[in-house]
Amino acid sequence: MGVMDELVELKFRLADGTDIGPSKYNCSATVTSLKERIIAQWPKDKENGPKSINDIKLINAGKILENNRTVAESRLPLSEVPGGVITMLVVVRPPIPHKHIGNVLCSEMVSDML
Repeated sequence: MGVMDELVELKFRLADGTDIGPSKYNCSATVTSLKERIIAQWPKDKENGPKSINDIKLINAGKILENNRTVAESRLPLSEVPGGVITMLVVVRPPIPHKHIGNVLCSEMVSDML
């Protein structure tokens, strides 16, 4: 069994301290697929949930994970306990208010800068 076939147990900690998971993921899963699963499992009673993967930042051991990386590439083995659950922090970008300046929406200008 190679590193990419290995399963790792992850849970995602939301800003209010609640968790999504834990669940097992293949090390070949991408950060994008983790974010898609977070959106699908977002608690229905929580306000301001993410609308797309671009609304979410995943942080593991202080490092913001890149969408195109796999779980294996994003892991920090020195900070993990063998057989333990890895907790990743979920940061949701707040919605940008829509205000008009002339003929351009401010939120579009800000989004283009990000």
